[in-house]
Amino acid sequence: MSEGFDKDYWEAHWQNARGRRDEFAIDANPYLVHETRELRRGTALDAGCGEGSEATWLAEAGWQVTAVDISSEALSRASERASSDVAVAERIEWVEADLSTWEPDEEFDLIATHYAHPAMPQLDFYERISHWVAPGGSLLIVGRVHRAGTGHEHEPPEKASVTAASISAVLNPADWDVVTAAEHSRTLGDAAGGGVELHDAVVRATRRT
Repeated sequence: MSEGFDKDYWEAHWQNARGRRDEFAIDANPYLVHETRELRRGTALDAGCGEGSEATWLAEAGWQVTAVDISSEALSRASERASSDVAVAERIEWVEADLSTWEPDEEFDLIATHYAHPAMPQLDFYERISHWVAPGGSLLIVGRVHRAGTGHEHEPPEKASVTAASISAVLNPADWDVVTAAEHSRTLGDAAGGGVELHDAVVRATRRT
């Protein structure tokens, strides 16, 4: 198991984040926007939705979204954020659940996950959610690449870090076409004009069968 990434951990994380909500920009992840812009709209699962930036963006773009997170605090803030647009809110179902044990009732045309750290090994989590993609559907994984020695709070523990190659390796080539497998660095800006550098692994794949 990934030590500490249980419900108590994430409730505390989002409670602590409440007082610094506007410290960093909360726009949808840029890799989601780039990788899904040409996909046909359908059903989507946001696996580990946090405050709902990606789920809200997907709904605005025309997807019917199931947004799952283990934290009731995160979901409360996410649904509040989406409620300002009735049409968007109607396209999102918020689900409080542990993705290491939860099972959906359907397959999805798109499954996207961004920096989700579950209470199970990171790559096993990606392999688990991949089974919920419908034939012809897409899987988008955005994970954190560990850079030793940076020392900032956004650096993930090494056990929760991945690479584009390690993510791709969990997808059976008989079942998947990997469209994107890349690593990028970007700066997440804050309200004061500063920011932190993030190192990201981005993998998008299409399910054949």
